[in-house]
Amino acid sequence: MNVLIIDGQGGGVGKALAEQIKASFPDYTVIAAGTNALATAAMIKGGADHGATGENAIIYNCKYADIILGPIGIVLADSMFGEVTANIAVAVSSSRAKKILIPITKCSTTITGIGNMPLGKYIEIAVQAVKEMAL
Repeated sequence: MNVLIIDGQGGGVGKALAEQIKASFPDYTVIAAGTNALATAAMIKGGADHGATGENAIIYNCKYADIILGPIGIVLADSMFGEVTANIAVAVSSSRAKKILIPITKCSTTITGIGNMPLGKYIEIAVQAVKEMAL
């Protein structure tokens, strides 16, 4: 199973996802795709098997992923202070991969109907969603 984790800024969400996905699924291939080198490095430190940085790397890896994880901003053009380009948002949105998105409100988007939980809880729920896909 190819799991693509996309993150930007400092890569904290992606790092936490990489740590928990690798702990739960050591045989899955985890690819860290950062919008910047700092985010990619953080996800590699979290245990990702491979890392790549930038728009083209994200677009390329979306084609081969079975599951894509990341903050909700990865499907919103110009989010993460402009790090997510329209091309990245389209590549993620149109990928055939299952998408598991963390509802971060820092990208000027509010998702109604979800609780206000700590980030760690959302990461836990995302990993549980991957487990349910594995069944």
